[in-house]
Formats: sequence, C-alpha cells, structure tokens
Amino acid sequence: MQVLIVGDIHGNLEAFQSVLEDARKAGGVGEVWCLGDTVGYGPDPGPCLELLQGPGHCTVAGNHDRAAVGLLDLDAFNPAAAEACRWTAQQLTAAQRGFLRELPLVTRTGDFTLVHGSLQDPVWEYLLTEEAALATFQRLETRYCLVSHSHLPFLCRRQGEGAWFERLTVGSAVSLGDGPIILNPGSVGQPRDGDPRAAYVLCDPEAGTAELRRVPYAIEKTQEKMARAGLPSWLIARLSVGR
Repeated sequence: MQVLIVGDIHGNLEAFQSVLEDARKAGGVGEVWCLGDTVGYGPDPGPCLELLQGPGHCTVAGNHDRAAVGLLDLDAFNPAAAEACRWTAQQLTAAQRGFLRELPLVTRTGDFTLVHGSLQDPVWEYLLTEEAALATFQRLETRYCLVSHSHLPFLCRRQGEGAWFERLTVGSAVSLGDGPIILNPGSVGQPRDGDPRAAYVLCDPEAGTAELRRVPYAIEKTQEKMARAGLPSWLIARLSVGR
C-alpha cells in the first residue's frame, strides 16, 4: 500500500485537499506521514490539522507548529512569519493546541525516520548542504530519513565519506535501494522552488520506490482567505510564484 508523504502544509487547505485527491486518483494511500509545519502562514490551520488526525497518520512537529502553541519563541521568526504565528494561535481550538503540543520532534515507522529539520537540529536546521546531510546520516538509525523545512524537494544519498544531492523529477519514481537516504517531499502549502503547484511524494515501502508529484490548486482562493484574515501581503503574493 502506498504512503503519502507531505510536509509544510502551512494551513493551506486548498493545496492539501488537492494533494489528497490526487493521491486518491493515483491508487490511494494506506497512511499519511507529515513532516511538520502543518500550520503557520496559511488561513486554515484547524481544518488542515483535522485532516491529519485519521488512523494510520503519523506527524512530527515543525517550528511553526511549536510556535503556535507557545513552545518556541517568536523572536527567532521574521516579522511576517511571527505575525502569521500569532494569528494562527488565535484560530486553534483547545483540542488542536493539545494535538500540536504532543507531537514528537522525531519518530520512526518501519525503515523510515521522520523529522522536520534534521536529526542534528529537528526544529531549525535547513538540510541543504553536504555538511548538514552528513551530520544527519551519522545519527540515522534506520535506512531512510524524511525531512522538510526547506520547502525544496530532493533526495540525498550517502556516497563513501560524502553526500550527493539529487533533484527529484516529477512523475518519475526513484529507487530508494538499501539506503541510507534523506528525502524531502517539498512543500504542500508554500513551495519555494519556483513551481507554485503543491508538492508531495507517494512512496511504496515494499517496492522501495518514491515518486514526486505536483498538483495545481486554487491559489486565488487561498490568497483571498489570507487577505480577509489580514495576513501579511508578502505571504499572500509568494504563493503565485512558488518562492
């Protein structure tokens, strides 16, 4: 059974719903693994959280998730992100706040370790360099590590004493092999690779394959909701360009 791997949903309900529908059309999924930052930036934090609380779903905490419930100081965020975090905190129910507070920083399921940033710094590190990748490989106790946070889809393989980053191609399944491998599915709700379509990965753990998929969604609807909520204009504009 396929696993849906998502990260950085960021309260973007239209994008998340489009991902779920696309995954259903692609054969369906047995489990959903979320790599953090379900909330923050976007206008629908509560509904996005509700979609993640079904049976078989596995979620870790991101920096925006922790900040929304007071577990992280907003001084570490840029002004627009901090403003969005404060707004997000006011939208959550007591049950949703409790859900976010209980999320682990790191969790394992089968051959996979899930974390938002990296195994060196689960909350804040952007795993984008060979040095950062090697630090996570040194701490990895399973075959594969799934990360998000940078909003950039990629695959990183250990090669001897080094690490090699590979850009994932949309619609082309890659073989995970025996590992170790670090995989980033990109961002559902706020892509930053120049492609505004929602990004996610479909994984078949038994076959050892992973496929990056992109799906368009109603960006204008999300932007209209953000404008009505008074969220920062920069956060609204960037959705159109995927940056």
